[in-house]
Amino acid sequence: MAESLRRLVNIGTFNVLQEKLERWMDNYYLNTCDQNVARGCEIIELNAKVQGQLFKLLSVCAQEGGLYGGANVIKSRLLPFLGQTFFTSGSTSDTSLSVLAEAAAKSRELEDMQDMYEESLKDLETDLRTKELENQDLRDELAETKDQVNRSSRSLSTDKLFLENENRELRRKLATAEEELRSLRAKAGILSDYDTQVRRLREDIGLLTGRRDALLRSSTILREELPSHRPATPSRSSKGEESSPLSGDTLDSLTKYRYTPRISSPLSLDDPVQRVRESNLISRWNDLFSQDRLDAMDTLRTYSADHENNQRIIFEAVKESFNVAKTAFRQFKMKVRSNLAITHTGPETLEEAVQDYVNRNVDLYDAPGMVSDVIRKLNCNPGIFLPPDTTFAIIQPFIRECVKVAWQMSALAHPLDMAVSSRAELFDDTKYRRSYDSEYTAPLVGHHIWPSLMQGAICRMKGECCTRRGASLSGRSRSPTRSRSVSPGPRSRSRSRSVSPTRRSRSPSPRRAAVY
Repeated sequence: MAESLRRLVNIGTFNVLQEKLERWMDNYYLNTCDQNVARGCEIIELNAKVQGQLFKLLSVCAQEGGLYGGANVIKSRLLPFLGQTFFTSGSTSDTSLSVLAEAAAKSRELEDMQDMYEESLKDLETDLRTKELENQDLRDELAETKDQVNRSSRSLSTDKLFLENENRELRRKLATAEEELRSLRAKAGILSDYDTQVRRLREDIGLLTGRRDALLRSSTILREELPSHRPATPSRSSKGEESSPLSGDTLDSLTKYRYTPRISSPLSLDDPVQRVRESNLISRWNDLFSQDRLDAMDTLRTYSADHENNQRIIFEAVKESFNVAKTAFRQFKMKVRSNLAITHTGPETLEEAVQDYVNRNVDLYDAPGMVSDVIRKLNCNPGIFLPPDTTFAIIQPFIRECVKVAWQMSALAHPLDMAVSSRAELFDDTKYRRSYDSEYTAPLVGHHIWPSLMQGAICRMKGECCTRRGASLSGRSRSPTRSRSVSPGPRSRSRSRSVSPTRRSRSPSPRRAAVY
């Protein structure tokens, strides 16, 4: 049955029948009567053949359904066409054709709907395949992302292990560096001890050189005082003893020299200890100005950008160091005097004995205690300031050196001291020189940069100050506000002596004032 239906479909008889009908319709008015009848008979014959094939297919289909399978459909559908009253019961040929047309239209609609359904199914299948492809792409991307995450986690774990190893190595290097730093500090302490010993040896050498010069002068004076004589011929006494070769004048001269007092006193300006230590301290004072001061300024600059305030801090640190050192030395000297007064005997005076003891024990001072006193006084000073999280202990090395120098200057028989200074004082050209950023026509001192070194009324070393027009006695308030930095003018660069606010430059040592 299926093969017969496929052969009928392949022949396309209905298509040929439709084409013949359309051609007949087009040529109907052109053909003759005989031609039109022939065309109609030809179409009827073709239709009869097709109907014969259809009836064969119908009988085969009915046989496949069994004894009663297709009979009901044949009775309900074909018997009305075979009855005698089919056309006479109210249905004409036009009506039958309209029914057939409606049936054909419905069949076409059904076919169109089926085609649309099939096309929609195809579209859905296409969309489904597209979505499946997209899902597959997403699965692939997810797999790649998982691989990347795994690789990243592995690399991170590797980097973490590497960083841990590097941290351990850095900790080991830090421990090694700390050990080296401790050893270097120990060596630095040894070097400082060596420097102290070398300084003491130099002072002893200068002292011995001065004493040698004094002895040479005294021996020269003694040779001039001794009378010229010839040695007498030795004669024996009655007891067999040899007589003395020196005359009575010679014995008197030796006796006189034996009881001559010391040539140089510890309280004298010409004392070798005074001269040697004074020279060394003035040299150390120059080093404090040209080296230690600049290092302290660099340290302060990392915490405060106010250059003028930093200069004030340095000056106040030196000033307080001298005050604390002089107070401590007065107490030390009073204790020495009271102890020596109990047991003092001899040709030298008590003051000479006290000074001699001070010269021999000049290093007996409490440096940490004096440094703490200086820092405490700086904290109470309202004219200087630092940021809230910073203390004046950041310049502790500079304060320690200032305390040492101030103590040793106070321990001299004729001590060296810094000049008395005050704000808005009249500028004194014999004690100070102006800084590079000063106003050279201003008569008053705005602030001091470095103190001048005095010995009594004589200025041994000039200091440095900044003069400002309109300087007043009003002190600066303690606040973290940054002050305006004054940039050096072109005319004053050649006379620069202090540190620039932005660039560190080694200033020359303070000029030594003439000593009259």
